[in-house]
Amino acid sequence: MNDYDVLVLGSGPSGQKAAIAAAKLGRRVGLVERPDMIGGVCINTGTVPSKTLREAVLYLTGLSQRDLYGSSYRVKDEITVGDLAARTQHVINRQTDVIRNQLTRNRVALITGTGRFADDHSVWVDAESGHESRVTFDKAIIAAGTRPARPDSVDFDDRTIVDSDGLINLQAVPRSMVVVGAGVIGMEYASMFAALGTKVTVVERRDKMLDFCDEEVVEALRYHLRELSVTFRFGEEVAAVEKHQTAALCILKSGKKIVADTVMYSAGRQGQTDDLALAAAGLAADTRGRIQVDANYRTSVANIYAVGDVIGFPALASTSMEQGRLAAQHACGEPVRAMHELQPIGIYTIPEISFVGKTEQELTDSATPFEVGIARYRELARGQIVGDSYGMLKLLVSPDDGRLLGVHVFGTGATEIVHIGQTVMGCGGTVDYLVDTVFNYPTLAEAYKVAALDASNKIRNITRIDG
Repeated sequence: MNDYDVLVLGSGPSGQKAAIAAAKLGRRVGLVERPDMIGGVCINTGTVPSKTLREAVLYLTGLSQRDLYGSSYRVKDEITVGDLAARTQHVINRQTDVIRNQLTRNRVALITGTGRFADDHSVWVDAESGHESRVTFDKAIIAAGTRPARPDSVDFDDRTIVDSDGLINLQAVPRSMVVVGAGVIGMEYASMFAALGTKVTVVERRDKMLDFCDEEVVEALRYHLRELSVTFRFGEEVAAVEKHQTAALCILKSGKKIVADTVMYSAGRQGQTDDLALAAAGLAADTRGRIQVDANYRTSVANIYAVGDVIGFPALASTSMEQGRLAAQHACGEPVRAMHELQPIGIYTIPEISFVGKTEQELTDSATPFEVGIARYRELARGQIVGDSYGMLKLLVSPDDGRLLGVHVFGTGATEIVHIGQTVMGCGGTVDYLVDTVFNYPTLAEAYKVAALDASNKIRNITRIDG
């Protein structure tokens, strides 16, 4: 008999949910993780620390209250790394305790160390004390996660030149910063440090940022970041970074030079598969360290599954959790329903962005008719109460049957209230439901009714004239 029915490698969002789901189904489950990485990258260096940092920044700078109390309002004049780290470490510790408790309550055996495959039914676990043990399994689920990609040409020192993991460990809030890459992670950190008063320059080789988002929303974000003195250099590439005693000199291929205290590279993520000895189990990863899987998250080896960031897109904590649960169910021979195609995207910039469904550009490219309904936070009582005069909610509605085709939110609570639209879309609801329903007042959710009325009135006007 094998030591475990299901062995999970990695305790990030996908690994946690996979282990617990298998345990709930009565299987003997083991989970391999390093002692200092319970919760994976998500809890320790990625999602949770960065979002906690964002909350600390918003609170300490008083940024979200300046519409009410004036542009010079601050809760704390001199914000230190210690102020930011205290809140971040508190949340990390609490979340780590929660995860340990969940694993214990579900009788998941936590195997401390790093694992590498011995063959397709066993792994070697290095306990980091020089002692290795062999653990056997019937089914395995790889949830090894990713790390920031580091270009070979860049001399990272985790002080002056850093990646997104190293950014939360800076010794001081930099006076100036260059962010290389205008993707999700790059823009989240750019907006946070700009709010702290850091002079931020964003360098991006493409012509625009966040090109998968609604163009109007992205333009609104750019406007707000420029108000925080962020400089954008689109269509530019970094040729070299020179480290000097007091700062770094960033040299662009166009010949421009930028002096900054810190340079942060946001060059995507790399799957953490180098040390897994995949070949011993008959597996292989691509050049980005990703493992290919089928619709049930099963690899080319029938009894081994892979989930989360290590399998690539969409590489979100939210989708990774569901992948872990579904993979465990399939591995245990349980009926599985496919993940719903409506998956919200949340971007924790300042202000935040969230959307679900199609963008205007996607609908236009596919020749799909749509009408737009917009609600602006400044027209809502709750918007005035929370001091958000810039937020907006946009509904994309089919004029033929009233179905919601897309929901796009920018501003306070965007990542929360987007789920209302997601639910209506997922249940096949129409804009009429939002027009006829009653929302609590005053709330930001009331924006759905305002935007629905806007879209319905436009559709009615077209119908009256066009017949």
